[in-house]
Amino acid sequence: MTELATMEFHPRPQSGEPKPWAFPAPERGTLDNGLTVLRCDRPGQQVVAVEIQLEAPLEAEPAGLDGVATIMARAFSEGTDKHSAEEFAAELERCGATLDAHADHAGVRVSLEVPVSRLAKALGLVADALRAPAFADSEIERLVRNRLDEIPHELANPSRRAAKELSRQLFPADSRMSRPRQGSEETVAGIDSSAVRAFYERHVRPATATAVVVGDLTGIDLDALLGDTLGAWTGPAAEARPVPPVTSDDTGRVVIVDRPGSVQTQLLIGRTGPDRHDRVWPAQVLGTYCLGGTLTSRLDRVLREEKGYTYGVRSFGQVLRSAPDGTGAAMLAISGSIDTPNTGPALEDLWTVLRTLAAEGLTDAERDVAVQNLVGVAPLKYETAAAVAGTLADQVEQHLPDDFQATLYRQLAATGTVEATAAVVNAFPVDRLVTVLVGDAAQIKAPVEALGIGEVTVVPAE
Repeated sequence: MTELATMEFHPRPQSGEPKPWAFPAPERGTLDNGLTVLRCDRPGQQVVAVEIQLEAPLEAEPAGLDGVATIMARAFSEGTDKHSAEEFAAELERCGATLDAHADHAGVRVSLEVPVSRLAKALGLVADALRAPAFADSEIERLVRNRLDEIPHELANPSRRAAKELSRQLFPADSRMSRPRQGSEETVAGIDSSAVRAFYERHVRPATATAVVVGDLTGIDLDALLGDTLGAWTGPAAEARPVPPVTSDDTGRVVIVDRPGSVQTQLLIGRTGPDRHDRVWPAQVLGTYCLGGTLTSRLDRVLREEKGYTYGVRSFGQVLRSAPDGTGAAMLAISGSIDTPNTGPALEDLWTVLRTLAAEGLTDAERDVAVQNLVGVAPLKYETAAAVAGTLADQVEQHLPDDFQATLYRQLAATGTVEATAAVVNAFPVDRLVTVLVGDAAQIKAPVEALGIGEVTVVPAE
C-alpha cells in the first residue's frame, strides 16, 4: 500500500498594522513673473505631472463666442513662435510626454505628464505654448471644424443631451452656465484666430496662473528649471474681475426630451447646492455616497438589484464654481438609464427611496461602508502623481486651502450618521428637483404625469 505524502503548508500571511496616511501637503512659492507654484515631491514617481490653472473662465467669453476658451485651450498644442504644429507634436513625442488642455467654468487647465528625465524639455515646450502660441489661421479653422463636427455626436448621446437640457432648465438664459461649455453650432462657427488671440491676450497671464508640479524631484533644481521655462513667460498684472453669484431655479418639474422609438430613458435629476466652502460639504459627500455612490448604495439596491430596472443609478455632487464668499455652487444630481416601459415605476420607486430616507434616515452600517470606501481606499486613489496634481489643481481653482483634501478625509471619518442623513435629505428634497428624461415621450409622458412629481413638458431632441 502506497503511503500518502503529507503536504507542508506555508504559514498564512497576516495583515500588519496600517501605516498612517494623509493627502500630500505641497510647498507653495511664487516665480518672479508672478506665477504661483505648488510642488509636491513624491519619491518613486518617475512620471511627473504638471497642472497649470489659467484664470480664463467661461463666463469671460465675449457675447456670441461661447466656445472660444475651448478652442484656445486646444490651440496651445498647435504651434508656437519656435515650432509649427507638426514640430511641436514631434517634440512632445520625443519627450515621451502627453499634453492636454480643456476649458470649464472656473478656467482653463493645461495638463502635462512626462518622464522625470525629460521634464526640462517638456516644461520648455509648455512654457513656449503659454508664452507665444501661434494661433495660426489654418489651425484655428481646423479646430473650429473639428468642434462643429463633435456637436451633432454630443446631441445624439442621451447623457450629454440630458446634461445640456438640465443646465438650460436650471440657470437663467443670460447665465453662461445655462449654455454648453464648449459652445453651440452658432457660436463656434463665429470663432476665428483673431477672437482666440483677443481672449488669450485679455485673460492668460502668469500673475493669475498657478502651476502644480508633482513627482520624484530628487536631484532636480526645480527653482532653476521653472525659472528658465515658465519663468520666461511674461504678461500684465492681474485685473480685478467681478464674479456674479450662481443663481438657479429648482422648482420641481419634469422635462422630456422626445426621442421616438428609444428603448431606454436617460434620467438626470438635479439642482444646485453648497460648494466645498460650506461646512455641510463633508456630510453632503458622505450622505450622497450612501444614496447612490456605488453598487451597494440605496438607489442601486432598489432599482437595480430588487427591481431590475437599470444597470445602475448614481448620485453625485460636482462643483460648478467655488468661492469663499458663498457665490459658488455645486451640481447635485442623480443619473442613470432605465428601460422605457419601466420609466414610470422606476421614478416612483426612486421618489420612494428619497421619501424613506427623509423619514427613516441612513443606517450606521451604510455610513460605515461609505466612510471605508471614501477614506479607507484614498491611498490607492492617489498612487499616481497625476491624481495628486489634479486634486491640488482643483483646490487652486476652487480657492481652497492647500490642506483641504487632507482635512476633508478627517472630517468624513468623523461625520456621524445623523449629520450625513440631514445633508443628503437637504441636498435632494423631493419637491425641489428638476427631472430631465431623454426618451420616447409617447410611452413615458402619461406614466410620469401620474406620479405628480411636477409639471411635465415635452421638448424636441433637436
